[in-house]
Amino acid sequence: DPCYYTLWSPTLYNISYSLAAGHALSLAPPTTQFTPLAATQVSLMEGKKFLRHLFFLCGIIILLFFTISNLPYPPSNSLGCTTNSPWCTSSKNRFQFKTPHVIQFPSDSKLRRHSTAVPHHPLDPLTIPELNKVKKVIQSHDLFRNSNYALHSVVLDEPDKQLVLTWQKGDPLPPRKASVVARVSRVSHVLTVELETSKVILHETGSHSGYPTMTVEDMTSSTWAPLANADFNRTVIERGVDLADLACLPISSGWFGKSEEKRRLIKVQCYSMKDTANFYMRPIEGLTVLLDLDTKEVVEITDKGRNIPIPKAANTEYRFSAQNYHQSLINPISIEQPKGPSYTIEDDHLVKWANWEFHLKPDPRAGVIVSRAKVRDPGTGVMRDVMYKGFSSELFVPYMDPTDAWYFKTYMDAGEYGFGLQAMPLDPLNDCPRNAYYMDGVFPAADGTPYVRSNMVCVFESYGGDIGWRHSESPITGMGVIISYVFFFFSFLYALKLLSLYMYFFFSVPALKHVIVPK
Repeated sequence: DPCYYTLWSPTLYNISYSLAAGHALSLAPPTTQFTPLAATQVSLMEGKKFLRHLFFLCGIIILLFFTISNLPYPPSNSLGCTTNSPWCTSSKNRFQFKTPHVIQFPSDSKLRRHSTAVPHHPLDPLTIPELNKVKKVIQSHDLFRNSNYALHSVVLDEPDKQLVLTWQKGDPLPPRKASVVARVSRVSHVLTVELETSKVILHETGSHSGYPTMTVEDMTSSTWAPLANADFNRTVIERGVDLADLACLPISSGWFGKSEEKRRLIKVQCYSMKDTANFYMRPIEGLTVLLDLDTKEVVEITDKGRNIPIPKAANTEYRFSAQNYHQSLINPISIEQPKGPSYTIEDDHLVKWANWEFHLKPDPRAGVIVSRAKVRDPGTGVMRDVMYKGFSSELFVPYMDPTDAWYFKTYMDAGEYGFGLQAMPLDPLNDCPRNAYYMDGVFPAADGTPYVRSNMVCVFESYGGDIGWRHSESPITGMGVIISYVFFFFSFLYALKLLSLYMYFFFSVPALKHVIVPK
C-alpha cells in the first residue's frame, strides 16, 4: 500500500540501520519528522475510513426507517395481531397511517372484573354477585330444598316503564329483582326474587301446557342419553355406523299427540362423523329417538329409513385445511379509523354515538336487547325518545315436510334454545373490525352458578353507503354504528355459517327530525 509504505518507510530504515551497526533492536517510535506529503496522505486515509463508516451507518438508518414505516400497525396489546387473526397482515392496497389511534378496550373478560361488577342503570343485566345472591336464596327456599331442580331462566325483572323513563343518572336505582323460571320435581314454576330483601314471590302459572327454554345441560345430556339404551345401540350398528363415529343432536322440542302429553319430550336424530367434520352431510335418515328430558329415558325409537343409504363422506369436508385444490385468496381488508371510533360506551352498557344514545345488554333468550334509544333533536337539542325496547322476538323455522322423520322440525330458536345461550365468542379482526368494543354475557347455569360468555357482542362503526342503502329517493349515505353477534344452531348451522348471518341493529347518522312519539 503506498500510504503504508510512505508512512512507515522511515521506521523500517531506522531498524535496518541499527541492525547493520550491531546495535540492539529498538522499537521506539522513530524520531523522523513526517513530510507534508505524508501528513496529507494520512489525512486522506482517515477521511476514506470515515466516509465508509458514515455510508454504512446511513444505510442502516434508511433500512430501519423503511422497515418501520411499512409495518402494518404498531404493537398494541389491544389488537393481538399475532394471536387473534391471520388477517392482521400488511397489504399494498391498504391505507397506512403513521400514528393510528388505538383504543385500549378490554378483550379479556377477567379485566372487566365481573366478580365485583355493580349495576349503574335500571336496565343493566344481573351481575355475578346478584346471580350468586339469587342462587343462595333459591337454595334456602322450601320449594327447592331437598329437591331436584333446574333454573331455565334467570334474568332481570325490569322495573316499571314509567320508573325507567323518569330515572336520571345519579338517581338511586329502583329495587333490583330477578325473574326466575325453574323446574322442580318435573313441575315448572315462575318466581320473582327480590335481591334486597331476599323475598321470593311464587306466581300462579295456570293450567296451560308448555315448557321453558332448554338449558345447556338439557342439550348436552340429550346427545349421549340414547347411548344408554341397548335397542338404540343395536339399531345404529345395524345401520352400519360405529358407535364411536356417532353424533346425536336434540331437534325441536314439543309433543305431538295425546300419548306425549304431560311429559317434557324431545326428538333426537343422529349422524355419522366418520371421515368428515361436516357430519350433517351424513344423516342416519329415518332414525328418530323420542327422549324424556327430565328422566333421560328413551321413550320410543323409530327407524323408517333402513332403505335410505348414509351419504358418503367424499367431498363433504368444508374446512380449508382439508381442501386439495388451490384457490386464489383475496387480499386482507382493514377498516381504518386514524382518530379512533366516534362512539363511547359508559358504564359498560350505555352507547353514545353521533346524536344517538341507547342502552345495550346481552340476553340469554333474545341475544341482545336495545333499550331507551334516543336521538338529539337538531333544532332544539333535546333528546327525543325513539324506541323503548327492541330485540329479536323469535326465529321460527318450520321445515314443512310431512314425513315421519321431518314433520316435527319446527324450530323456535329463541324460545327453545336461546340466542344468547347459543352465541359464539367473536374473533377480533375476523368477526369484528378494528376499534370494535366487545361485551360479555353473564348467564346462570342450571344450578344457578353464573358463568361468562366472553366477547359475545361487539359494537363497531361501519360505512353506511353500501349497495343496500343506495336505492333511495335521496342520497343518504354515511356512517352507522352496528351491534353484532353470531349464533349457531344444530341442524342449520351450515346455513348460518355459509350465509354469515349476523343480527344487526343499525343506527344512521341523519337525525330523525320529525319523530312521532306516542304520548
